[in-house]
Amino acid sequence: MLTLLKIKNLALVDQLLWEPCSGFICITGETGAGKSVIIGSIRLALGERADKTLIRNGEQQASIEAIFHLPKNSPVHHILASHDIPPCEENNLFIKRIISTSANRQFINDSPCTLNLLRDVGAYLVDMHGPNDHRSLLSQDRQLSLLDAYGEHSSLVAAYSEAWQLWQHACRDYEELVNANDAGNHEIELLHHQINEINNADFSANEVATLDERWQRARNGSRIQEQVARMMSLLNDNEHSGINSQFHDLARCAHDLERLDSSTTLWLTPIETILVELNELENNLTNYSDTLDSNPEELYQLEERINLFESLKRKYGPEFDDIFAHRDKALQRLDSIENRSERLEELRTIVSQRRKEVDAAGLALSKARRLAAPLLARSIMEHSRELGFAQAMFDVVLTNHKEPGSQGFEDIEFLFGPNPGEPSKPLRLIASSGELARIMLAIKSALADKDATPLLVFDEIDANVGGEVARAVGIKMQQLGSKHQVISITHFPQVAALAYHHYLVQKASSANRTISYLREISNDERISELARMLGGGGKHAITLAEALLKH
Repeated sequence: MLTLLKIKNLALVDQLLWEPCSGFICITGETGAGKSVIIGSIRLALGERADKTLIRNGEQQASIEAIFHLPKNSPVHHILASHDIPPCEENNLFIKRIISTSANRQFINDSPCTLNLLRDVGAYLVDMHGPNDHRSLLSQDRQLSLLDAYGEHSSLVAAYSEAWQLWQHACRDYEELVNANDAGNHEIELLHHQINEINNADFSANEVATLDERWQRARNGSRIQEQVARMMSLLNDNEHSGINSQFHDLARCAHDLERLDSSTTLWLTPIETILVELNELENNLTNYSDTLDSNPEELYQLEERINLFESLKRKYGPEFDDIFAHRDKALQRLDSIENRSERLEELRTIVSQRRKEVDAAGLALSKARRLAAPLLARSIMEHSRELGFAQAMFDVVLTNHKEPGSQGFEDIEFLFGPNPGEPSKPLRLIASSGELARIMLAIKSALADKDATPLLVFDEIDANVGGEVARAVGIKMQQLGSKHQVISITHFPQVAALAYHHYLVQKASSANRTISYLREISNDERISELARMLGGGGKHAITLAEALLKH
């Protein structure tokens, strides 16, 4: 149930903190007082898109916070865990929406989340019924889901859905391979060419890694030899002017100095180290020089290899691994084409087996639906008669498909006959908005023990009905209040008088600003509000209001 709703800077609401109770709650007030803001904020908490125009004039952002107390077995807990959202402490779910002039944000249990995730969670928290929401009742998918909810077919529906999806996947694989028969020799030749081109190039990862370095060395061979020769000349230009010769003389002088003054040893020692390193440099240059061979043929071959590798990259991928991944994919494709007869037979067997699984799951679901359909129809008809359709007829008709569909083996049609002597017709063809609202209420009453949604919100669904029917609507909501938390926005005193808790929305002006606020009323205040809803004041209206509450 909803245990807290906090609104700030939303439309006419400056600040509002509401802690609704359980059971049947009604909200009343003058037209334009701000009742729609309360319902709108609940919709926003459930993931409805927010418009910046909702922000109170003069403010930079609006916020909505809601706390729902969940049952331990609520699917919401699993959804949160699968999206790495912190768990609900003491089964309390915290939702926050921030609507600003720059960007909107939403949070679940203080963790940022997407709007889609908020909608997925909201679907298990609240069932909204506004002036247009009950139009969903005309959808055949919606009607099937209501029948399955009434019959408690969730496991059968899940089994069928899984079997149907596996069958569809197998059918797609089979069709793709059948279509591959049309590929012909052209694709086979192309695949052979691509595979051979990559294989014949015979590149290795090590070659590719060193190819550029080897090319640079071959390309600059003559300059490299010049530099090596110059360095060797500087080291050993002649007997006395080369660096090596001079450092040997320097080392001998240092040894003589050390014998004369041992205190110089500490800072003369690096001369020996430098001499060793110069000798090592000379050896390395000699060895390196022996490897140098300015070969124009090698340069040409390296350039050819580089050009070939660049060509493969342009065709098959920017990196070495991409090229060989393309080859492997081509090999798999070629294998599937050349061996398609065997693969086709294998896929035919899989499709046949998957179809058998679909048929088995579909027959089980169909059997359960056909048992539940007349029971649901009878229950809806009984509740609808209590809502003013005294002699109405209601039926749930199932019609088989020629082929299995995503929802099962059958289509569904809710048939409704509001007038005696007239044949029942599809609900989508004959029901008015007022009739649809009452039928939805009848369906909700029929599903009261099956529906796990904790909060039901009815936004003026009693519009376009008469006084006695309005009272019947209120009684149904009151009955639903024993199984769910029910919030009703109403203009009918007959409905409001039946609520366990009555809240009044009013607006007031302060400092040239209009503010809406919500408060619970009882006793004399409640009688006064009911009298206003009856159409006036005076003793007669008050007497009628008292009678409604007493009755």
